[in-house]
Amino acid sequence: MKFNIFFKSLAFFGCLFLALIFAYYARLIYSAREYTINTILPAEAAAEYPLEVSSLTSRQLETLLKVEDPGFFKHHGVDLLTPGAGTTTITQALTGQLYPASLKSGINKINQILIAHFVLDELMPKNMQLRRFINTIYLGPGVEGFAKAATAYFGKPFDQLTQDQYLCIVAMIIDPCVFNLESYPERNKERANRIKLLSNGKYTPKGLLDIFYGKLDLDAQQRLPAFYYFDFYY
Repeated sequence: MKFNIFFKSLAFFGCLFLALIFAYYARLIYSAREYTINTILPAEAAAEYPLEVSSLTSRQLETLLKVEDPGFFKHHGVDLLTPGAGTTTITQALTGQLYPASLKSGINKINQILIAHFVLDELMPKNMQLRRFINTIYLGPGVEGFAKAATAYFGKPFDQLTQDQYLCIVAMIIDPCVFNLESYPERNKERANRIKLLSNGKYTPKGLLDIFYGKLDLDAQQRLPAFYYFDFYY
């Protein structure tokens, strides 16, 4: 009898706990949708950015997506299957920018995944996501977006960059400190060359977290966030 009461109590509190979790995340998604519709989308529609998605050549766009989000036009905000995709899509990266208050509580990665999948990717068109990404991505102190990066690192407008210079900028996205073009030019050049191999089809990522396309020096490994680099791929 005592065991029956114990297990019934355990089941009750277990169900209550699950109901509270469901309610929390349902409220999170509802609030994020309201905020997106009433605030984010009108602001994005009215934003005047220096670059449009069409400012990138087809080759530049293809390279960017191969590096940052290979399944961008196929997934719904989250991609944990495509080799080389890593655990953060472009949509998830934008989620971190646009919903900072929602990521301060709970388990941040779960919040990010849910908002990316059920809110941002559903409500914001892919081209609008890309437009914001290329204009706001952090690329070093005081440098946000490809247009500013072209001026800051090469002293020229974005549309005058060579393909190699463009690759040097893309190489910084993964970590603008570790692969900074000014602070670590050789490391940046090496990653840019690896990206060129990927872009030309001469390198195929070996798994989801194969995002560096080769071994990194020990100093670079130590400067990266924990669980970000996996040597066993190489």
